[in-house]
Amino acid sequence: MERMATKKPPTPPPNPVRVPDRDEGGSVVLERVPLKTKPPGMYQVVMLNDDYTPMEFVVVVIQEFFGKDLEAATAIMLKIHLDGKAVCGVYSKDVAATKVDQVLEAAHKAGHPLKCLSEPVDF
Repeated sequence: MERMATKKPPTPPPNPVRVPDRDEGGSVVLERVPLKTKPPGMYQVVMLNDDYTPMEFVVVVIQEFFGKDLEAATAIMLKIHLDGKAVCGVYSKDVAATKVDQVLEAAHKAGHPLKCLSEPVDF
């Protein structure tokens, strides 16, 4: 008894090299077709509000790890305080993960429960 698949198998992607052409001398000429790749996904670093971490500490962390001046860091801190969270910066995946680790380590060393995470940016 022969079994049939319920789904048709996916077709393989086309070969990036064109079919060889022959030039006038009889030799084979291949033409490379460039592959189009998507740019790497970006991730936003989000800091979350809590009732225990001092606002001054949050401002210092934003200045130190995200390169913001005092005015921008204070505005981000107030957004965190009022909205419960705020984006501190947008980076590639690895850089965002490093920033999150730096913030969490600084908060832990200072004895604060500050939370920070990274999430993909949807464009």
